[in-house]
Formats: sequence, structure tokens, C-alpha cells
Amino acid sequence: MATRSRLILVRHGQSTYNAEHRIQGQLDPPLTDLGRREAGAAATRFQAGEVVGFYCSPLARARETAAAIGRALGREAEPVPGLMEIGLGTWEGRTGAELAREEPELWAQWTDFSSWDLVPRGEGRTAFTNRVSTTLHDLWARHPEGDVVCVTHGGVVQVALHEAIGRVPDGQFPFRIENASISVLITVRSRIVIAGANDVAHLTELPVEVSH
Repeated sequence: MATRSRLILVRHGQSTYNAEHRIQGQLDPPLTDLGRREAGAAATRFQAGEVVGFYCSPLARARETAAAIGRALGREAEPVPGLMEIGLGTWEGRTGAELAREEPELWAQWTDFSSWDLVPRGEGRTAFTNRVSTTLHDLWARHPEGDVVCVTHGGVVQVALHEAIGRVPDGQFPFRIENASISVLITVRSRIVIAGANDVAHLTELPVEVSH
């Protein structure tokens, strides 16, 4: 990998499920009005002709965010299934309060020690981390030089950051990755290094809302 390679990971703007504090996984809610403003603000960080690759998750919240960035870049994002969020099985579409009421023992286990492998019929930690790692390394190989933008999800960004520091993520994370934030990985002498995480400087004029 060349030293000029840079992977720019953009989390999608706020979705309707973010606003309702519902677990999304691979369900497909759209952006809220705020989410569309966040996507537009993220787009101000980019200019036409400055990237060699532009990709997005095929889920609507990522595609809508990518469309705003694409207008700034003057190109369309290519959907990549490997950039989708982790599948969270029977928990998708439900809130933490609902799970605490309907599956109290399992939710208590999650609260005590969060692990994706606890989620019924979920994708699970190993499958998810392997999928994301393979996808991102394929993109590095496809673009050994220049900037590559990927519009994706919080879980995907977390996996990428954890891999850079040599850790395996599971469940809830130590990194804070907000809606429409930008995180950057670069190659330095064939090593992947975190150059920035959760950059939200472009959101300073928008309401502050923490979404999950």
C-alpha cells in the first residue's frame, strides 16, 4: 500500500430510527430533515475531482448522505454491500426500553457485557468484522493511491478504527462516532494509521443531537 492512500469514512446523517432511538441494523429508514442538513454540511468538506474512489452502503440513509456528497464531488457513489451495518436480527426496529421489558434476561446480559453474539439471529461479531475488514482491504487494493470516500455506518467505522489499533470490536464501543462525522485512515509504510476520528467540525451550526 502506498503512503498516499487515504480512506475517508463518513457516517450517514441522522435517520428516523436514530431520532426514535431504535436499533437499525440492516433495516432501511430514511434520513430526517436534520439528517439531510447534516449530509449537506458534510458535503461542504469535499470538492469536485479530489477523490479516486467513491462508495456507499446500499442502505437508504447512507445513499441519501452519499448523494449530497456526490453533488459536491461531481460523481455518484458506487453501492458496496460490504459497507452495510451489522445485521441485528430480532432486535432491529426495537428500542432498548422495549427489549428491557420484552427480553429482560437477555437485555441484562447485553447491558452487563455487550456482545453482538448475544443478538438473536444477528450477523454476529466474527462474520461482521470479517466482512468489513475484507471490504475495506479490497478498496485499499483497488486504490493504492489517492483519497477514497466511503459513506457507511457507525459499526463499520468502529471496526475500521479497531483494526487500526489492533483490537477486535464487540457490541458497544469506546469510540464516539456521531451522525455525519468523518474519520480518516491513512497508510504509513504499509501500516494503517488513524489520522482522524469523529470529525464534526462541519456540524457546528446545526443542533447538537447524539444518535445511536
